[in-house]
Amino acid sequence: MLLRDDFVSLLVRRPPCLLLRQAWLSCLLFTAYLAAAQTPADSYKPVPGQPGKDVVWIPTPDATLDKMLDMAKVTREDYVIDLGSGDGRMVIAAAKRGARAHGVEFNPDLVVLSQRAAAAAGVADKATFSQGDMFEADISRATVMPLFLLPNHLNTLAAKFLRLKPGSRVVSNTYEIGGGWEPDETVRTELCLSWCIAHLYVVPARAAGYWRLGEGVSLTLEQHYQQVYGSYQIDGVAVAIENGRLRGEEISFTVNNAVYSGRVSGNTMTGTAHGRTKREWQATRVSE
Repeated sequence: MLLRDDFVSLLVRRPPCLLLRQAWLSCLLFTAYLAAAQTPADSYKPVPGQPGKDVVWIPTPDATLDKMLDMAKVTREDYVIDLGSGDGRMVIAAAKRGARAHGVEFNPDLVVLSQRAAAAAGVADKATFSQGDMFEADISRATVMPLFLLPNHLNTLAAKFLRLKPGSRVVSNTYEIGGGWEPDETVRTELCLSWCIAHLYVVPARAAGYWRLGEGVSLTLEQHYQQVYGSYQIDGVAVAIENGRLRGEEISFTVNNAVYSGRVSGNTMTGTAHGRTKREWQATRVSE
């Protein structure tokens, strides 16, 4: 920094034309400095394969992206959360379908890039982004989670997925959650070269327990994710149930060729049974 006396001395020693040239050069350098300070955020372009905190960044192909949202049947009633949202393409695509959507991304440059892309697409009011760790993120509001994560990450997050509202949908690009939770549906996207498979998981209701259907009639259920096992007891006689299945709150199983279908709502189940005749049924959970 020049002191006042130094600056006066400089004026005395140097001709005005030289001072003007130096002032112009200083102004040019200062302008270049400001431009350089602003350029990285404005022109940042992620490169597929670049490292991140937990995974490398690889964008989901558009065809697979659309298929994942189709499988989840995203509507304006949904709240979509993407963990490791990258450049924001999944969140923005969901917002274009009318859903509220949020992306959690650890890389702050990608967060800024996503916010700008959402604004350019005209969905900034529905598509939001935050910088953060995907394992620490609050996903409790999510009804749809379209994800592109590795199997160990999905498996680590599985317990949080299962605490979502029954019927919420998790769609994974290529990789399965594992741990015994099988996809409800798997689709391969046509005309796709890589990252072409989508797996749909529908969060099942909690159905395990001892249920009473009426005097002398009960149902004992065990549950492994969306698969249901157990027995139907009437007047002390037990019959194994078959084909037990949950899809969100919807439950179905077979007892002696009679097909039971219904809905689990907390500690109550209601539905219809189709056998020799059609009848309504209702069950109350007594214990778990």
